[in-house]
Amino acid sequence: MNLLQCIMTIIIISAFLLGNCANVFIILVNTINGIKRRKVSSVDRIITALAISRIGLLFGMSLNWHSTVFTADAYNVQIRACGRIIWTVNNHFSNWLGTMLSVFYLFKIANFSNPLFLHLKRKIENVLLVIFWGTFLSLFFYLGVVNIKKVAWESDYEENVTLKNNLKDITSIANIHLFGLINIIPFCISLTCVLLLIYSLGKHLRNMKCHGKGCQDPSTVVHIKALQTVVSFLLLYATYALCVIISCWSLYNLTIFLFCIAVGAVYPTGHSFILIWGNQKLKQFLLLFLKQMRC
Repeated sequence: MNLLQCIMTIIIISAFLLGNCANVFIILVNTINGIKRRKVSSVDRIITALAISRIGLLFGMSLNWHSTVFTADAYNVQIRACGRIIWTVNNHFSNWLGTMLSVFYLFKIANFSNPLFLHLKRKIENVLLVIFWGTFLSLFFYLGVVNIKKVAWESDYEENVTLKNNLKDITSIANIHLFGLINIIPFCISLTCVLLLIYSLGKHLRNMKCHGKGCQDPSTVVHIKALQTVVSFLLLYATYALCVIISCWSLYNLTIFLFCIAVGAVYPTGHSFILIWGNQKLKQFLLLFLKQMRC
């Protein structure tokens, strides 16, 4: 590898280690807290499941990176297939669980007088449950369509090497479009949550101004923290999705492929640290842990 590829490799390894540390920390803190209280809140369940999926996502990305850079050709097919399955499943749940967190913040924090919004706010647990089971259906649909395409196309042209190579390229392009179609839905839902939270915050600030109250009341602070979490997820998610699409188009260019993985790894790693810093309980545990390490 050249110098640039070595730098990208160091970034990937660092992101993998830091991301796993952050996600394991989230899982441990929420598990210990849940055992002590004998009760786990909805947001803790979502964040814990999100941390588990992010560990799997980082592991799948590292397998794809390892099979591309270091693994001998004889083992490439098996490792890439394993890495692709792990990545696909955990990528799907990571994106949807992040979207569920955005929906949760919207219904818990935003204030609207719309009857439908108020009804869904009262039934937030059921709303999240419906979204969660919907993710399974969409995942099965995605995996089913991809496998049917591959089996159908490769069986028709089994003995023709040239056509099989062309079919691999066609399958990759079709998978990119299908990936974009599947992932545009959680992205649009998260974007809608951001816009509604911004509107709710603006409405709240206008009410505070009309009543002659300051803008630093608890509700405003909660609105801003929720917005920071959701907007950061949306930006990292968009960057990550763009990197996935570019990496699929540039499998034969190692430098671009490594760059896309390095930038994409910021999504599961960076957002986990944002969740820790934005969650009061996780933040307190982290500061306590760092204080004890310093001593």
